Amino acid sequence: MNSRVVALSGGVGGAKLVQGLSQLLDGAALTAIVNTGDDFEHLGLRISPDIDSVVYALAGLDDPERGWGRCGESWTFMAALKALGGPTWFALGDGDLALHVERTRRMAEGATLGEVTQQLARALGVRARVVPMSDDPVRTRVITDEGELGFQDYFVNRRCAPRIRSLRFEGADRARAHPEALEALSAPDLRLVIVCPSNPFVSIEPILAVPGMRAALESARAPVIAVTPIIGGRAVKGPAAKMLAELGLAVSARAVARHYSGLIDAFVLDRIDEQEPAADAPAGMRLVYADTLMRDRDDRRRLAAEVLSLAEPLATEAVSAHTHGARRPDPRR
Repeated sequence: MNSRVVALSGGVGGAKLVQGLSQLLDGAALTAIVNTGDDFEHLGLRISPDIDSVVYALAGLDDPERGWGRCGESWTFMAALKALGGPTWFALGDGDLALHVERTRRMAEGATLGEVTQQLARALGVRARVVPMSDDPVRTRVITDEGELGFQDYFVNRRCAPRIRSLRFEGADRARAHPEALEALSAPDLRLVIVCPSNPFVSIEPILAVPGMRAALESARAPVIAVTPIIGGRAVKGPAAKMLAELGLAVSARAVARHYSGLIDAFVLDRIDEQEPAADAPAGMRLVYADTLMRDRDDRRRLAAEVLSLAEPLATEAVSAHTHGARRPDPRR
């Protein structure tokens, strides 16, 4: 039985599913490839929001109420910064601040983002591999009706208010995919690749924009499954639904499935969307229905188990489809 599982993750939904997978898999069997297009420098510190969300979730330190940052956080630093007239639009809790300071210190000494991520993850007791999509800087830029904005300015400072027109991933063409990410996707013992319920435009597309990542996903030696971030025409969290509408796409789970057409073998939708018109289903893609809303850790484990259970039947189907000249190659070739 193939044993390694790779998850492409960004945002809160991605971190939740990665945490659910970690409850079922040995640490060495799980690799999370994480979006770094959201990364930026703030107050002189290197901030990696999606990496930190995954690390905190795997360490059991994520805040279930806010959906971001550390649980049990205190805010002395932010109060003092506000009193000094400093910028407070991006909140940094006291415990969270320590992580950013340590990352900034280590990278100033010459460590790569990947090396620092592993150091911080190990220090917090995380056994799974958490790998940035690249050690090189890639920055998501949002082109809106009010001009071009950095992602955090658009997402946090402006609360996604400007109307989006398009996106670009600055530096992606020059970036190198992280070697561990490529190694994980080409591993002979790869069992399954999961595209987490993350925003397809600003969490997953930056990963795929790094040269070599899309090709690695297309040639992965295992089935590739994506989980919907849209339930009942709404995003569970974040601007995915708003982006779909403003980019002229249907606000539906199947619109996300079509966005991934050619990259994935199956798409997991929520049961509430089972009645969507069959004509909207992407050709050649298996649609699977499950309860995809993750309210707590039990839900995360349950959804992870359902997704993992698809690996063997999808691999069998792929072998049969390959015999008849279907789109994706035999994942066990």
